[in-house]
Amino acid sequence: MKDEYSSISGESTGLFKDRGSKFIAIAVPVNSTEAIKEILDNIKKNYHDARHHCYAYKLGTGDDDWRVNDDGEPSGTAGNPIMGQIRSYKLTNIMIVVVRYFGGTLLGTGGLINAYRNAARNALENAEIINKTVKCTYNLNFPYESMNEIMKVVKEENLEQSDQVFEIDCSMKVHFRVSLENKIIKKFTLIKKLEFRKVFIN
Repeated sequence: MKDEYSSISGESTGLFKDRGSKFIAIAVPVNSTEAIKEILDNIKKNYHDARHHCYAYKLGTGDDDWRVNDDGEPSGTAGNPIMGQIRSYKLTNIMIVVVRYFGGTLLGTGGLINAYRNAARNALENAEIINKTVKCTYNLNFPYESMNEIMKVVKEENLEQSDQVFEIDCSMKVHFRVSLENKIIKKFTLIKKLEFRKVFIN
């Protein structure tokens, strides 16, 4: 599983104007469809007087969790050009919404594609692009007597730790990049009296 990806560090905006129409792009980092819905609802409230709220988003490191929406513009003239910029910059966990204020002049298919593409591009030009790693988190539960074996694996694999409880019954969370998962799980299974389970991947 690919465990590195590029996204943006925070919200950024872009602007493109053509023959009176104004296209405002808002690029936002996202990590779930629930977050996408909430952000889209907020943008529609903030730009309630705009004629269109077109968008594209992509989630995850694969290529099967994405969507485009033309929001009333001619099919293929808005969402696809926005997605084209996301793909051009090789980004994921990102949503770009472009709101349009109509200026009274029809732009035609080519004009719309150009406008939505350039608005999205401008938002990404203004964004800080960062590289991130997909990590697993596991809960570990073990008796104190197994501490040395656990900490040996933690040190060998340079695992991040959190929520440590070291008493008669011990527990902790460990975090590591997903590409190392099989290797680390094999080491965990060799430790007697260790119980472990995956909590999440982020």
